[in-house]
Amino acid sequence: MTNEFDLINQKLDNLEAEQNVRVLYAVESGSRAWGFASPDSDYDVRFIYVRPRDEYLRLDNTDDVIEYEVNAVMDIVGWDITKALKLFHKSNPNLLEWLGSPIVYRTTSVFEGLRPLLAEYYQRKHGLYHYRSMAKKNFLDDFRNDQVRLKKYFYVIRPILACKWILNNDTPPPVLFHDLVTSVLEPALLPDMEDLLKRKSDTNESEKQVRIVIWDNWIQENLALLEGAAENAEPDNKMPWSRLNTAFLDILAHED
Repeated sequence: MTNEFDLINQKLDNLEAEQNVRVLYAVESGSRAWGFASPDSDYDVRFIYVRPRDEYLRLDNTDDVIEYEVNAVMDIVGWDITKALKLFHKSNPNLLEWLGSPIVYRTTSVFEGLRPLLAEYYQRKHGLYHYRSMAKKNFLDDFRNDQVRLKKYFYVIRPILACKWILNNDTPPPVLFHDLVTSVLEPALLPDMEDLLKRKSDTNESEKQVRIVIWDNWIQENLALLEGAAENAEPDNKMPWSRLNTAFLDILAHED
């Protein structure tokens, strides 16, 4: 990982110079962060950036997303701090996964100052909607034929386990799949999961295999059990903007 880590940081340096931004935070997302990458998995680099202060005083809007490099090897995409803070206010699960990634390419003290606010702004109901919808959509979209790419199982199993974690713990689910499995999955299925993980780690992304009955049944049973979980959850508290507005101004103050 060392060579890739250095290469990615060099690319982040390059984009800062080319885009006239400062990267506040950059992490790995997707299968590498989750812990079940395939031999040919790409690098899904996600970053949060800030522009010079005066850029936020313009009457015309600036872009709030930078797609720096998107190809078969590197997928480097970032959000402006304004977009990130608005999604923070909504407890956006994708942003929360970035914040929980075990692979951090760079961070800053001013950005780390947001972490104490995570528990305060976390929305359980939003998380349940997100992960249950993700699991259902992925299952309906990708499990129509007798063969399926193995990674698609994880794209359904993982959000189901995330829902179970939220129901049990009322906190954002861990990013590492291993932590979800050992905490939430039924112990009797752990050997089957170890086998599925091994097969995934030895299989290229595009390769399809015959569907696995035990996991097909588990997915359908759990999707049924989770039906209505979000709707029946207590409403999330509406959080004020004041703390995030202050954080935004603090971040801009470092750009003067």
